[in-house]
Amino acid sequence: MHSLMTGLIAGVLSGAIMGLFSHILFRLGLFHSSLILIDGSFFFRTIKRQPPSAIISVSGLGIHLLTSALFGGFYLAGAAFLGLDPGVVRSLLPISIYTVFLWLSMLFAALPIAGQGVMGRKSSPYSWLEQLILHGIFAVFFYLCLRLLV
Repeated sequence: MHSLMTGLIAGVLSGAIMGLFSHILFRLGLFHSSLILIDGSFFFRTIKRQPPSAIISVSGLGIHLLTSALFGGFYLAGAAFLGLDPGVVRSLLPISIYTVFLWLSMLFAALPIAGQGVMGRKSSPYSWLEQLILHGIFAVFFYLCLRLLV
């Protein structure tokens, strides 16, 4: 049986792995941005504060996990609303379609709102690819979590 709580948990776990990959690849210089730093920086720019970088990172992680939980919850809530069978809900095709929607939303809404420009071009011309990789990681782990939890 799928529930909102299951979606929230799967979203948090998948978002944690995604955020970890993002931050590690950024620190290694393989990616040009970190989702954790983007989220934290945006929050503090919004409230017009400039705390130490450690506070930005911790806040960004919290924000990233919260949004990941919400996206996981929305997925299962939407599936329940549509009356989808749990076997369908936890299959890779609908999860992949949903994750592509999240990726496009990131490129054309979240990154511009966070000050990174359309498709994140302010940080790198390849941000779209970095985000695709990260959202692929989210999809794989979300799929695995749902297989275990649903």
